[in-house]
Amino acid sequence: MPRRSYDQYCAAARALDAVGDRWTLLIVRELLAGPRRYTDLHADLPGVSTDVLASRLKDMEREGVAERRRLPAPVSAYVYELTPRGRELLPVLQALGEWGAPALDERGPTDAVRAHWFALPLLSHLERLGGEGVVEVRLDEGEFHVRVGGSGADGPVYGEGAVSGEPDARLVLGTETCVAVVRGELTLEEAARAGRVAVSGDGALAKVLRET
Repeated sequence: MPRRSYDQYCAAARALDAVGDRWTLLIVRELLAGPRRYTDLHADLPGVSTDVLASRLKDMEREGVAERRRLPAPVSAYVYELTPRGRELLPVLQALGEWGAPALDERGPTDAVRAHWFALPLLSHLERLGGEGVVEVRLDEGEFHVRVGGSGADGPVYGEGAVSGEPDARLVLGTETCVAVVRGELTLEEAARAGRVAVSGDGALAKVLRET
């Protein structure tokens, strides 16, 4: 099929030609965690139809944003992953999330939620503390981990579940507190001082949060 285009000689229009379709940037959000199987993507994108997901992934391959590859035996499954150009969308997703954070007011009765959807917004707040390392986060909905201090160029910037090995910091907080941080109503340091975030670990990031 021919590529849909705004037919405008404009950098923003060209970008939207590639990733402006509905669902595309949310697929990028999922793939920033690393290679994902089609079934895993579908499970973590509630509301997307199988036809639309398949179509968007093909578009992303065509645009050089993602690629499909087969895992070696004994797994022999196909996964999708971001290309280097696709990983360059990390700051775009972070900026978009920051812009949209004020809209996280009352959670609607039909709103789906996954713990790892808070990974990129929290990563932005952790990056402002300075330093680098792996931070494990536990919310009411589950666990995820983020890699602070990386650009995303060399691999995943976050992952679902606990990190393999010992993280530099562990944060335990309620979803309500997490939303307040994401919305800019309080900082992580303020939440830690108020006892709304339990901080453990021996890394520099843990020490910063404990000592502020």
